[in-house]
Amino acid sequence: MDAAAFRSLLAEGPLLADGGMGTSLIARGVPVDACMEELNVRASARVAEIHASFVGAGARLVLTNTFGANRYRLERHGLADRFAEFCAAGVALARDAGAPIVAGSMGPLGVRLQPYGRVHPEDAFAAYREQAAALADAGVDLLVVETQSDLRELEQGVRAARDAAPNVALIASATFTRDDRTLLGSPPEEVAQTVVSLGVDALGVNCGEGPAQVLRIVRAMRRTAGASSAPIVARPNAGGPAEVGGRFVYPATPEYFGEIAQALLDDDVAVVGGCCGTGPAHTMAIGAALRDRAPHARIEFPEADHGDRILDVVTVTPPTKLEAKLATGHFVVTVEMEPPRSFNAARLVAAAETLRDAGADAIDVADSPMAKMRMSAWAACRLIHEQAEIETVLHFPTRGRNLLRLQGDLLGAHALGIRNLFVCVGDPVTIGEYPHGSNNVDVTATGLLSMITHAFNAGVDRSGTSIGAPTSFFVGAAVAPSAPDLEREARLLARKAEAGARFVLTQPFYSIDPLLALRETYEKVADEPLTVPLVAGVLPLMTSRHAEFLHNEVPGIEIPEASRDRMRSAGDDDEQAWREGAAMAAELIAALREEGVAGVYVMPQFGRYDRAAEVVEAARGPATM
Repeated sequence: MDAAAFRSLLAEGPLLADGGMGTSLIARGVPVDACMEELNVRASARVAEIHASFVGAGARLVLTNTFGANRYRLERHGLADRFAEFCAAGVALARDAGAPIVAGSMGPLGVRLQPYGRVHPEDAFAAYREQAAALADAGVDLLVVETQSDLRELEQGVRAARDAAPNVALIASATFTRDDRTLLGSPPEEVAQTVVSLGVDALGVNCGEGPAQVLRIVRAMRRTAGASSAPIVARPNAGGPAEVGGRFVYPATPEYFGEIAQALLDDDVAVVGGCCGTGPAHTMAIGAALRDRAPHARIEFPEADHGDRILDVVTVTPPTKLEAKLATGHFVVTVEMEPPRSFNAARLVAAAETLRDAGADAIDVADSPMAKMRMSAWAACRLIHEQAEIETVLHFPTRGRNLLRLQGDLLGAHALGIRNLFVCVGDPVTIGEYPHGSNNVDVTATGLLSMITHAFNAGVDRSGTSIGAPTSFFVGAAVAPSAPDLEREARLLARKAEAGARFVLTQPFYSIDPLLALRETYEKVADEPLTVPLVAGVLPLMTSRHAEFLHNEVPGIEIPEASRDRMRSAGDDDEQAWREGAAMAAELIAALREEGVAGVYVMPQFGRYDRAAEVVEAARGPATM
C-alpha cells in the first residue's frame, strides 16, 4: 500500500487498530524474557490465535509480531541471523488470521546510539533497513516504526524504512514518560516537527502511561503537525503499568478506554488502537466509540506548557498508601528502622518483612541516626519497598546538606519512587563518629517543608525554575510534646502546618498528658484546633536501666515516676522486664486511640525488631502481651 492509497483509506474514516501482542503472549504463559518473535516459527498457533482475537474484535489494522525482529535484539537470544525468517513468518500469520491491513512492526533496537551509547547511527540505519526490507518483501501493507524513545534513533528508523521500501506507507510513533517527554527528553512538539519533516505518512504516539497521557500528547502533536494535515495515530497502554506479585498489570478498563477513544476521535485521530495491556475487549470498546459518534461533552485534561521552559505537566498522581490511610481515618502503625552499616541489606529487608506481616503500614527509615555512618537512607527505602513490599517513609534531615544537595536529593528520591518524607533537622555531627564533618544547615525544617510543598510539588525548584513536572511528595514534620517551652513548640508546629506538613511524628512520651497539653497549647497560640494528623511516638521500655537512661540522659523524653516504678518492680530478669514495658506500650496505644490520634510510630530499641512486631500486633488488636 503506497502513501496515496493509505491516505485515501484514512479519508474514509478512522481505522481501528489491534492491541498489545507482547502482553497478550505473556498472559498466555510466555515468559516475559522469551524471544517473542521466535514464536512466529516455534509457536505460530499461539501468535495466530491472538491476531484472530483482535480481528474478531473488529481490528482492521493489525501489527505483526516483529517488534524486536532486528539484529540487535535477536542477538541477545543467539538468533541475530534469523530476523528475515521471523519477519516473513510474522507477516504470514497476520495475513492468515484475516487482518485486512497488515502493518510491519519495527520497535527500537534495544541499544543506545552515540553519544549515549556505542552504536553508530549508520549501524542503526543498517539494522532498521534490513528489517524493513524483510517486511516489505513479505508483503506488508505498511511499516510502523514504533515505541521510539530516542528521536535520533527514530530518525534512523524512518530513513531506513523509506530507503528499503520507498513505495510502502510509513507510520512513525514515539513513546513518552510521565513528564510527557521521550526518555531522552524530547517533547511532543519536537517529535512531531522532526517526523513531519521526514515525510512520513502518519505520525503518533503509542505505549506510555495510558489513554489520558496519549490524549494530551496527541493534542500537543496536533498543534505542530496540523498545518501539514499529517494523520495522527494513537495506541495507548491500558494505563500506567504497576507491578503486582512480580507481574505487571495495566488498570485501564475497556469502558474507560472507550471514553478516551471518543476524545481521541474528537481530535481527528486517524488510527486508534491499543498497546501494552490491551486485549480484544479494549478493541471492541474502541470500535463502539468509532460507531457511536453521538454528541457528548469534550473530555479535558491539563495541557502541557512548553514554550522556552522545560515541559510543565500537571498530572493527577494517586496518593501514597500512608496518605490514603490517614485521609480515611485508618489507625496507622509505622516502625522506625536504621539502615545497616554495610552494603548488605538482607537483615534489614528480613526485619521489614517481619514487621509487615505483623501489620505495620509503613517503615520509617532513619538517616544517619546519632550522626553515625550508615547506608544511604533512600537506598534502604528503595530496597525495603522492592524486596519487602511495604511502603516507606524517608527521614530527610536538612543538616549536612547545602541547598544544592538538598534539591538534588529530592529529585533522586522521587525518581526512586519514594513519596513519603519526614522532614527534620537531623542529629549534629558533633555527637557522632565524625565530629569534624560538615554541620551546615542551609534551610530550616520549616523552610524545607515549604520548598517541597510549594515549589517541588508545584513543578519548580527553589529559584522558580521548572523541574519538568511536579513531584508528589507527602511530607511530615516533627514535634516534641514534652518540650520545655511548649508554647514555642506549638508556634513552630503551626508554622510547619502552614508550610505544608501533612502529618506529624512526635517524640516518644509515656502518658497522654503531654498530648493533651500540646493540643491545648496549640489551640491557644494558633487560635484553632490541631487538625494535622498526629502519629504518636511509642518507644517501649526494655528494662529499668533503659527507663532511667532515657529519663535522665535523653533530652525531650520524660518518663513518669509511676512508669519507672513499674519497670523497677519487674526486676532484673530481661524477659519479665520486657513484658512489663510491652504491656505499658499497649496501654498507652489504647489510650492514644481513645484520644483520636492518627496512629503510632514505634521505635524499636537495640535492634529488637521481633519485639517491635509484638507492639505492632498489639496496636492492631486487643493487647495480648
